[in-house]
Amino acid sequence: MNKALFITGGTVGTGFATAERFAKEGYDIFITSRSVDKATNAAEKIAFRHGVFAKGYALDIRDEQRVIDIFNDIDRLDRFVETVVLNSADMGFGTDPVKGMDFFSVPVEEFQRVFETNLVWNFTIVRQAALRMKKHHKGAIVFFGSNTAYRAIPNRSAYCASKGGINAMSKAFAIDLGPYGIRSNVVLPGTIKTARWVEMGSKQIVNGTLTPIGDISDFEDIANAAWYLGSDESKNVTGTELIVDGGMSAQLYPQILNELKRKADMYK
Repeated sequence: MNKALFITGGTVGTGFATAERFAKEGYDIFITSRSVDKATNAAEKIAFRHGVFAKGYALDIRDEQRVIDIFNDIDRLDRFVETVVLNSADMGFGTDPVKGMDFFSVPVEEFQRVFETNLVWNFTIVRQAALRMKKHHKGAIVFFGSNTAYRAIPNRSAYCASKGGINAMSKAFAIDLGPYGIRSNVVLPGTIKTARWVEMGSKQIVNGTLTPIGDISDFEDIANAAWYLGSDESKNVTGTELIVDGGMSAQLYPQILNELKRKADMYK
């Protein structure tokens, strides 16, 4: 039985880079997306580039039976999902990534949807994977969280709270599933060079000028962290978080503020 990676939202960006990282190591790949065409196309690219088996599935939230059906299909293909990476998320900014969700006007249904996607939906996927991992007494769960679980940003309360919930849920999984050889950890990215970040241009909230290391993350930075936590490289690591944000979370405030303050003082 071949070992495999199951990754949500693995068609572009960090998700696709993570799928490639595991494929390079010989893992078969199962990719989900809300679009079956996107999932299938991404899987075909992975299979062609790395010579592994790969398959894409359409998967949306609020459908536990669909999750069950997908894992039953993987069983029929005689693959064992040894690693699950939960990449897909509701970003919790409504329709405008710059403005986010206004505390006083956001519909409660929109607030709830963030939690349903980032917590409840992930739970249904982890449970199906863990039922199989339990039989093998081996498995790794990797959540893609966010450094905003510890450092909140304006008008993103649902997102920040849901990412904090992921950290807590992962720790709970580490305790509940540890006796069955299953590990659970979280990668906490900061800002990533996504297409949306590039499109924001001058409206970018965070870029390399704010981080101690002078840069933000490429997709491969996050994929490498997922590989570490999702493979035997970290076989004795569970219930923890790995921050990948160029040192953003380590500082009390960005050092550029000192420079800006000095310039402001010159004009007083």
